[in-house]
Amino acid sequence: MPYEGDVNPQNRRGSSAARLLAEAAALKQFSRRGFLTGAGASGLLAADMLLTRQVQSQRRTDRILTISDGFADLYYPDASWFLFPGYKTSWEEAQWILNSLRGSLNKRARLAAVGYSNQGLDIDSIVIALIEHVRAQKITKLFFYGHSFGGMVATQVAARLLEIHGVEVKFIVLDSSPYSKHDVLDQSWFDGVVFLYERGFRFPSTLRGGYELGERVIHKDERSWRQILDQTMEQLSPIAPSSVLVQTESAYIYHFEGARFAGKIGTAKMAYVGNPRDRTVRYQTAAEAWAVAFKDNIVSTDLQTTGAAPAHASPGWNPNIYRPILDELLDGFFPLPRGGSRVTVF
Repeated sequence: MPYEGDVNPQNRRGSSAARLLAEAAALKQFSRRGFLTGAGASGLLAADMLLTRQVQSQRRTDRILTISDGFADLYYPDASWFLFPGYKTSWEEAQWILNSLRGSLNKRARLAAVGYSNQGLDIDSIVIALIEHVRAQKITKLFFYGHSFGGMVATQVAARLLEIHGVEVKFIVLDSSPYSKHDVLDQSWFDGVVFLYERGFRFPSTLRGGYELGERVIHKDERSWRQILDQTMEQLSPIAPSSVLVQTESAYIYHFEGARFAGKIGTAKMAYVGNPRDRTVRYQTAAEAWAVAFKDNIVSTDLQTTGAAPAHASPGWNPNIYRPILDELLDGFFPLPRGGSRVTVF
């Protein structure tokens, strides 16, 4: 006769079977959720990789990105602005900047931006792309807008165009452009990027985006949280400049010497626009260095983008601050016939 505490073997087997069935059902449910989640994540990753590959392949060469403007295209078919984007600025952001400044720029010329190749910054390739566009469009008047380090590129390209092709640029706007690496405030990270690049190291975009998020949070006073989010997400998106392009841009800034091009841009007028509160480029030294080296070309260094946020080269975020400055410069040095800036813009 079994003890009172004994369990009937048949009942014990039935309990074990029920437990196994319950665990199997739970495992099935978990596996289904895990499979669907994993499949979804894999699908998104695959789609992102495919889109990134397509975007990167489409941007293997430098390209002139035109923006259609009915007024400028009609009245100034032989003149064009060329915007040289700043450090880590995508093709889309370059066009956004042009659109933000459209009301001022389109009064004297058509609109175009230089899209840098994701294979790396190459001045010779940029010059070729630009001169081919100039000849195809029969452009005879060139206006350059140098956005941040794009001012360095614009100046060198202007010198090359005159030297090689005999084409002279009318006007170069230097928007918060450093004159040399010594004007860049974030020297520690800047030096590190160049050091790694010149030793063959390539870093992934995710690391770049993480760094920039931290840098933007540290300098929170320069940007709103919305700007921090938008700018950081752009660096993690497929349209972001490649890590190779970013590193070559860093190396270009690091080795740039403006004095090499002084006296080589003909009669082109230059104007420096910046902000004393700039925490990316040392405004005072940069403005003074450009003015001294290009004393025969500089026509203005006094106009400041006071109130712009962020303070460094931000026409896309602050068009209402930038447009009056551009109007003043252009009306002063390239006056329009009969009424100047009062031309109706459609």
